[in-house]
Amino acid sequence: MIEFYSETDFKIENPKSLSHWISETILQENHQPGDLTYVFCDDAYLHRLNVQFLNHDTLTDIISFDNSLGKQIHGEIYISIERVKENASTYRVAFLEELHRVIIHGVLHFCGYKDKSKQEQDTMTRMENKALNRRTFV
Repeated sequence: MIEFYSETDFKIENPKSLSHWISETILQENHQPGDLTYVFCDDAYLHRLNVQFLNHDTLTDIISFDNSLGKQIHGEIYISIERVKENASTYRVAFLEELHRVIIHGVLHFCGYKDKSKQEQDTMTRMENKALNRRTFV
């Protein structure tokens, strides 16, 4: 089950379609969808999590906590709507495009993709683009 919550006034559009797309992406990666929770928040909320759990005193757009069991994907993904808006402006893309990229980015981490090295970042971006191109909604 994929659930969406918000710690701000942000409300996700098309939650059913979005859940289907996320599940299909997981299946494309030869994993099984499990329980996923997305929490949309502001910078301050995500910063507190970043300091408390990862000991990083920086702003970020996403933090994911992977609770997967083998090939079954379970976890929590926290997304700062403020960071997504700023990144969309920086990269000159629509807000929803950037939001969907970040949403799928967390799932791809749970499927085993990393993004520490340049090569890993390139692979992650390629996989994000592949998933974004499979969307049947916007």
